[in-house]
Amino acid sequence: MLKQSYKKLGSAIALSVMVAAANAAVTPEQAAELGKSLTPMGAEMAGNGGEIPAWTGGITEFPAGFTQGDKRLVDPFPNDKPKFEITAANYKEYADKLTDGQKAMFEKYPETYRMPVYETRRSSGYPDSIYDVTKKNATETSLIAGGNGMENYVEGVAFPIPSNGLEVIWNHIVRYRGGSVTRIAGQATPQANGDYQLVRFKDEFTFRNKLSDFNPDKDSNVLFYFKQDVVSPARLAGNVLLVHETLDQVKEPRKAWVYNAGQRRVRRAPQVAYDGPGTASDGMRTSDNFDMYNGAPDRYDWKLIGKQELYIPYNAYKLNHEDVKYDEIIQPGHINQELTRYELHRVWKVEATLKDGKRHIYGKRVFYIDEDTWQASAIDHYDGRGELWRVAEAHNLMFYDAKVPWYAVETLYDLNSGRYLVMGLDNEEDSSYKFGFTRSQKDYTPAALRRSGRR
Repeated sequence: MLKQSYKKLGSAIALSVMVAAANAAVTPEQAAELGKSLTPMGAEMAGNGGEIPAWTGGITEFPAGFTQGDKRLVDPFPNDKPKFEITAANYKEYADKLTDGQKAMFEKYPETYRMPVYETRRSSGYPDSIYDVTKKNATETSLIAGGNGMENYVEGVAFPIPSNGLEVIWNHIVRYRGGSVTRIAGQATPQANGDYQLVRFKDEFTFRNKLSDFNPDKDSNVLFYFKQDVVSPARLAGNVLLVHETLDQVKEPRKAWVYNAGQRRVRRAPQVAYDGPGTASDGMRTSDNFDMYNGAPDRYDWKLIGKQELYIPYNAYKLNHEDVKYDEIIQPGHINQELTRYELHRVWKVEATLKDGKRHIYGKRVFYIDEDTWQASAIDHYDGRGELWRVAEAHNLMFYDAKVPWYAVETLYDLNSGRYLVMGLDNEEDSSYKFGFTRSQKDYTPAALRRSGRR
């Protein structure tokens, strides 16, 4: 039986969880708290008596100036102003609410890195169908032996009342993203002086159960299908990546193919996993850095540290505004922090340590997972010597028209080189994300990949 106890740990909240078995689902009595003391997604319903308010359903009405079908989102909080700003001069006053990576950024860039802190808005919300299936998952979904996959899972949050770090990470990996989505988004890897070339991608993915010809008995180990076309620059345009993301990637490794437009050939791509190089990233990210973290968790030991109150990027509508140009966002050392918005939220803290005998360029990762969305909001990456190396932040955005929380942009800062990666940029594109389109299984075959390739 799950037992939870909260205790003060400075100003943080530590969660101690004991379970009879590491892969056990929770009891019906515990699941009954979803929608009561817990939100339907498993977060604490109540506020903290201070900066963090109670959750009241997220954004339930469109903001003024937005109509369903509009190409761009409108800021639902246009009159919010920063309450205060954290800088290199005062960050130690807020140290208990900052990640080690954020502290390192203040030390690395004392003149330019800053965090404007706004009123906390618990803006996330999901369709009722996702709330319903999440409650069902709480009592039925469980980890398979070894924790590298799940049983009795189709969609929604797998473990709304998690008992260990691996369950928290699976919640991030499988979190709801609209069922199917496509986007045109840019990625840049600026030099230390800020010079960059934008690479534009057309991404799309569809969860298996959203296919028009969904057959639960076919590809039953597939979680979703992902396709990524390089749109520009011209030297890369036409190259396409196709991925069949499997639930148990140890039993059945991720299936990946690439279409090389120059050779007009489709080839298997086993390197698209773990610390294989990220597409067109100039060595600035690994394959499993995409979406903050993705893929098989088997190379790490996962430890649930507890819950903590943290200043994380949130409600990044200013950063995502169509009038903001990429040149305004991309600055030397880091993105333009004047365009960012940080809020105090509760996060799950999970530590991943590389297993003995396993290989990865990151010897340790520390995850901070937003309790309301199960999205990774920040991740600190350490090298094999235990030194802090790369700092990731995701700037949360609520797509209230589709009831999907996701990211405006993801950033990954390299403390050693002074370079960084930013991806997900769509300010200068014709429209934002498009959710709910229809695909069939034949659209995600190697033959379809070949047909979609161009030069």
